[in-house]
Amino acid sequence: MSTYSTTAAAQADSWDWQAVVDFLPHFWEGVLVTLQVLALGSLISFSLGLVWAVALRAPTRFVRWPVGMLTEFIRNTPLLVQLFFLFFVLPEWGVQFSSLTTGIIAIGVHYSTYTAQVYRAGIDAVPVGQWEAARALSLSYRRTWTAVILPQAVRRVVPALGNYVIAMLKDTPLLAGIGVLELLQQARLEASDTFQYTEALTVVGIAFILIAYPSSLLIRSLERRLVH
Repeated sequence: MSTYSTTAAAQADSWDWQAVVDFLPHFWEGVLVTLQVLALGSLISFSLGLVWAVALRAPTRFVRWPVGMLTEFIRNTPLLVQLFFLFFVLPEWGVQFSSLTTGIIAIGVHYSTYTAQVYRAGIDAVPVGQWEAARALSLSYRRTWTAVILPQAVRRVVPALGNYVIAMLKDTPLLAGIGVLELLQQARLEASDTFQYTEALTVVGIAFILIAYPSSLLIRSLERRLVH
């Protein structure tokens, strides 16, 4: 092997800290966008999931059946397909959002169908006697849900909901497909400019670990506290 080839290989295998420093401004922009998507997407997911769960237990099948079919359709359709549909198809019908707003809505609605099942399991776990006691006290349908059932059900499912927050975090790179400048997209853009993929992608990978792992520890701690 020639001296030039050896030198080139050594340069290719070396870690360039300057590339990391140059990437940091874009990295922090990506972190901010990722956390924004995660926070707002989680809010939509938890709120809408609770609506789906309550609707699935509605007294009339004219509510249960459409909600059931809709949530099954969303849950069994890939998130990336839903992203593309919202971003590329809806504008043809006169409905258009920015790429960031589209990503937040898509990830929130998609995961709401999963959190709905979590809420549903929590509701089913509430003892039957609680329902009977509410009826014996002549509580209204709304009061039964808000004062008796949901406080018990939500307490049981908080740890499971936390797991979906981590799942949403790991799915945020899919938003790069519609141009959202989250962590992965920032790394790809930086690497395409500098041709130094190792540094940018490694930093992003470590960032996901540093965000997800403490979150998982917090969820475990919360689970122990709620269970005991």
